[in-house]
Amino acid sequence: MLSRDEYLAEWSRWHGGTDPAGSRLVHGWLTLAYTLARSVAWLPPLGATALGLLVALAAVGPAVAGGAWLVVAGLLVGLSGLLDSLDGALALAGGRASRRGYVLDSAVDRLTEAGYAVTLWVAGAPGWLAALFGALCWLPDYLRARAGQAGVAETGSISVWERPTRVVMTGFTVGGAGIVAAAGLTEAAGVADVPAAVVTAGAAVGSLLGVVGTAQLGFSLRRALRD
Repeated sequence: MLSRDEYLAEWSRWHGGTDPAGSRLVHGWLTLAYTLARSVAWLPPLGATALGLLVALAAVGPAVAGGAWLVVAGLLVGLSGLLDSLDGALALAGGRASRRGYVLDSAVDRLTEAGYAVTLWVAGAPGWLAALFGALCWLPDYLRARAGQAGVAETGSISVWERPTRVVMTGFTVGGAGIVAAAGLTEAAGVADVPAAVVTAGAAVGSLLGVVGTAQLGFSLRRALRD
């Protein structure tokens, strides 16, 4: 298996030369995934990919139940994101990376993010806001893919709305609402459903980050396309 530095260099090569050190969250997330990959090197990358999708979709159930179950939903979201990074670490660090796996992983990412949007919706966020959140999860990677088809080799600068941020925002939002519910805070400041208000606020903040991150990426790709 590759060393951590070799793995990060390989990750950069597969992502258009993007330096993971450009974001502490991304760098830390990849380092954690690599550490886990070393302990489960026997696991096929495809197995981690499939498991990550199943865990992400499983988060919808506890979110529907609401109340303290939202904590479980938040933990499942976080676990799904970690499994998603684990499959890439297993593939790259273990010398099993392939173009087919790269495309499959990207497709599964979009499905899990659709699951995150549904989780936010059933946990209390308005449907339109949950849909906006999901769309902003998809948009940056769509822009990168289209730019790649237009001949842009690099993937653009790391923004505030990369995959780890989306996972963390969803998990903390839903899990935080569950903690509020478990604490028995059903009314505060005139809000009848505090957990739903927490989920709505988290989805709104995530959407705002999505707009900012997409704008950051757009400016970066605009320069690359112009050049």
